[in-house]
Parts: sequence; structure tokens; C-alpha cells
Amino acid sequence: MIKRLYNWILSWSESRWGWLALFTIALFEASWFPLPPDILLIALCLGATKRSFRFATICLVGSVLGAALGYMIGYFLWTTPSGEATALANLFYEYIFSVDSFNNVGALYDRFNFWIVFTAGFTPLPFKLFTIAGGMFHINFLMFIIASMVSRGMRFFLIAWLIWKFGAPIKSFIDKYFNLLATLFTILLIGFTLLAFWIFGGGEA
Repeated sequence: MIKRLYNWILSWSESRWGWLALFTIALFEASWFPLPPDILLIALCLGATKRSFRFATICLVGSVLGAALGYMIGYFLWTTPSGEATALANLFYEYIFSVDSFNNVGALYDRFNFWIVFTAGFTPLPFKLFTIAGGMFHINFLMFIIASMVSRGMRFFLIAWLIWKFGAPIKSFIDKYFNLLATLFTILLIGFTLLAFWIFGGGEA
């Protein structure tokens, strides 16, 4: 099933509507679609290297809009338009988490909003889970969007730049090592940021 879906995505790289397919996949991947838009982004960039950054821009716009969609899905899964908990939320509170426990987790998510969303957006973690959770916890929407733009932008434009700079030979490197390096970079970035806060904040992280 996944292999067929993968091949279907790749088939759009040979279509004149490949850019629209890229936008659509990026949009829905951020809220429910199982496979990342990187698959089609790489194929389109390889097919038209000079338009790599254009494809990255299309992918970024679709993904950020998809993140907002995921946020809304999570929000309304958990909260009615009148501000009350939905039946799903009440079921969750009764059998899995208490309201206080849920709110405590939500407070942590909101406190580290940028870094949590950034980590999910730049690394191979399933971005959709974090966009939906962001809506469920009602985290700060502006910071959520900024983190989505920065992380997804870095990911897509780095892929586009690598292909623009090195061409087809870089594909195997991206396939094998990009996600690993993205994860290591994120860990180091967060680590250095916490260290800087600890040093310049008088020892309080």
C-alpha cells in the first residue's frame, strides 16, 4: 500500500501539474497524509534544477497552510465552538488523562512551543501529530506558525539547495543521511540554546 502510494506520488514529477500535486501533498501531509512531500520535491527539483527554489517555496506554503489546518483539526476535535470539551475530550479525560494532567502537558507544550514544533518540522518526526496536538492544547497560534515556517522552510530549502548545487549525485546522500543530520543539527541547536540561556540567565535554564 505504502509502496503504491510512494510510486503514485513520484508519478506526478512527470506531469505539468507536478507543482500543484506538490502543494496539495505538502498541505495534507501536515495534517493527515502519511508520506512526506520531500519525495516529490526531490523528484521535481531533479527534473528542473533551476526551479528548485520555486518548488521549495510551493512546498513551504502548502506545508504551513497544512499546519494551520492540522491545528484547527486538533482544536475542534477537543473543543466545541462554544468553548466546551467535545465528547471525545470528555472520554479521554474519563479513561486516560485527568483534566489537570492534560492541562499540565498543554502548559509545557505552550512553554516550549517553538522548539517542539521546530523539532517536528525539521526532523523526520511525524509533523502532523504535533500540528494536531498544538490545536488540542490551544498553544500560541502565532508562535506555532512561525516555528512551522522556520522549520519547514529550512528543511525544504536545504533540500532544494543541495540539488541545485550538486545535481542528481546528491540524491543518494539525501536519502541516506539527510534525516539523520537534520536530527543531529536540531539536538545541537536546542542544546546550545539551552546552554546560552543557562550562561546568560545566571544559571537558570
